[in-house]
Amino acid sequence: MRLLPTGETLALPASDNSPAIIYLETGQEPITITRADLNREVERYGAVLAQSGIKPRDLVIIAHVQNLESIYAFWGTLLIGAVPSMFPTLTEKLDRQKYMDSMALLVKHSEARAVLTTVDFAPEMRAIVGCDVFDSEQLSAYVTQPGVYHTPSPEEIAFLQHSSGTTGLQKGVALSHRAVLNQLASYSDALGLATDDVIVSWLPLYHDMGLIAGFLLPLVLGIPLVLMSPFDWVQHPAMLLKAIDTYGGTFCWLPNFAYNHCARRIRKGDIEGLDLSHVRAYINCSEPVRHSSHQLFLERFEHLGVRAGQLAVSYAMAENTFAVTQTPIGEPANQHTVDRHMLENERRAVNSDAPGALVQVSCGPAIAGVDVCAVDEQGQPLPERHVGEIAIKSNCMLTGYYKRPDLNAHIFTEEGWYLTGDMGYIANGEVYIVGRKKDLIISGGKNVYPQDIEAIVNTIDGVHPGRTVVFGVPDEREGTELIAVIAETSITDKDEQQTIIRNIRRTIAEQTTITATYVSLVDRQWLLKTSSGKIARAAIRDKWLAERP
Repeated sequence: MRLLPTGETLALPASDNSPAIIYLETGQEPITITRADLNREVERYGAVLAQSGIKPRDLVIIAHVQNLESIYAFWGTLLIGAVPSMFPTLTEKLDRQKYMDSMALLVKHSEARAVLTTVDFAPEMRAIVGCDVFDSEQLSAYVTQPGVYHTPSPEEIAFLQHSSGTTGLQKGVALSHRAVLNQLASYSDALGLATDDVIVSWLPLYHDMGLIAGFLLPLVLGIPLVLMSPFDWVQHPAMLLKAIDTYGGTFCWLPNFAYNHCARRIRKGDIEGLDLSHVRAYINCSEPVRHSSHQLFLERFEHLGVRAGQLAVSYAMAENTFAVTQTPIGEPANQHTVDRHMLENERRAVNSDAPGALVQVSCGPAIAGVDVCAVDEQGQPLPERHVGEIAIKSNCMLTGYYKRPDLNAHIFTEEGWYLTGDMGYIANGEVYIVGRKKDLIISGGKNVYPQDIEAIVNTIDGVHPGRTVVFGVPDEREGTELIAVIAETSITDKDEQQTIIRNIRRTIAEQTTITATYVSLVDRQWLLKTSSGKIARAAIRDKWLAERP
């Protein structure tokens, strides 16, 4: 039985005693929230927000740590017709001052009505934002009265997703109820979701993958959600596999780095006896997909029942609500081994079995209601296997960037296509992503995709996998861009560091036709991340340039 959302606006299923959310925290007993519990808490939260002065169409920023209260706040805001937007909490990886400046700028640009945050965080927040700031204790002090709930039109904005940025989340992707429901219907159909499925997620709710796939999809369709904190998962990745085993998880979305993190960080003694054979799909999404990461995950956990047919792929973005494509569930993702020279110099994906060839993993065909093509610099469609910018047109696209007329004027082409900024090609109706247009390095006339070089460096002993960044440095003397490599290591001995640097240069030269001009090793505190946890390439480049003589 395939599931589709009912109604024309986002809503939770009717109350009953079936589990809606099973919330896990390290060192704590699991908390099971039934659908009746969830609806009751959401109604209470909505009533309290209405009493505090929040009205329909007001923007409410939720800057909690990821917990049950943030979930009630999101749905309570929706219930009274206001517009919720999840924002990341401050972590050690984010610069405190930049975070605060970003929050102040977001409130100003978006004309936010209120910020919901923690007791500890609220005083500092009140000092820098120009709107009401409510902490948990304030809201709990209200005497709950019957709420007046708002019934929006399908075209009204349901919520905002924010595209990630180094200093914060400034582009609010406004999504209508109709767009979100279209996405949930098409994507659930592509997955073949059924009533006996269970979704397990550690993903942050301020990221489109976490918010849609790991939150709205299960809750709207009435599928149990097993949820844990991303901070817990990073420290204790085995808890994800244990949860899948304990609760019969069938779907789990993971960014590419998570496959490596699980394979390398989970200890054998923590997973003995687990059974993962019932999983229908681990879906790789939100980062360039690496065949080597899939293989590492498969080899590490094959004895627990993980098999190639479980390793699926999706191409997604907040501007399309979430999924653009999805590989067929139960089948290994298709892949091409292509000639590196042809890809870099002629922008064509030509099959090759020569040494140094690149493995490109399919993201699958477009889901229903979505059209995809690759276009050249003039916006003209390209033939199959020719690399260009990926363009999409769909029934689940953003309404616009919230309160950003400067950006909205350039969202769509005259024909109604949205240019994604991702470079890739189409083959047999399936999408293959090569890299980001803005990250492309042109060195000596060659098109170099940083992700390819990073994947090579991540295999070198002494380098922390997934903690490498590559970018181009314009050089007037050479008249081209030179390649810079920044890699994180815990090695402090200078001689050993020099060995690692030599290995990086040598391996890049052996596996590509590229020379790394600059190679720098840094400690674990040096690299910067975006608010959604991705490597902040542009900010790292600026930091590296600023520190050079």
